[in-house]
Amino acid sequence: MPHQLRPFAPLLAALALAAAPALGAQTVHQIRLEHDAATHEYRFNPATVTARAGDVLVFKVTGGGDHGIAFEDAMTPGARAALSAAMPRRVAELSGPLIGPRAEYRITLPNLPAGDYRFYCLPHRAYDEVGTLTIR
Repeated sequence: MPHQLRPFAPLLAALALAAAPALGAQTVHQIRLEHDAATHEYRFNPATVTARAGDVLVFKVTGGGDHGIAFEDAMTPGARAALSAAMPRRVAELSGPLIGPRAEYRITLPNLPAGDYRFYCLPHRAYDEVGTLTIR
């Protein structure tokens, strides 16, 4: 923290806590992982989700065999560490486990800087199964 702001540290901390979302005010966003056998398309539905800290992303497999959720690492080191730590049963940094048909994978979003975070299905990335998480 810059020297000039140190006297204001307690005030800044209080403001940060006041701005944090209230417990129980979380929104659950369901994102289906789909496969269209006729067109061989794999997709997230919806492909774009707008959320905030404390919200829950529920990825649910509705077709196409096993899927896996991974985030691109084009983010600050702090955001990368926070998001990776929020991913249960991680198999690598920013990468969750494979989940099978009708299974779900839940991530409770940590505090992340505002911006776009791209995610993809690891097994189906070549099929352009990608999405965007927008943090406001």
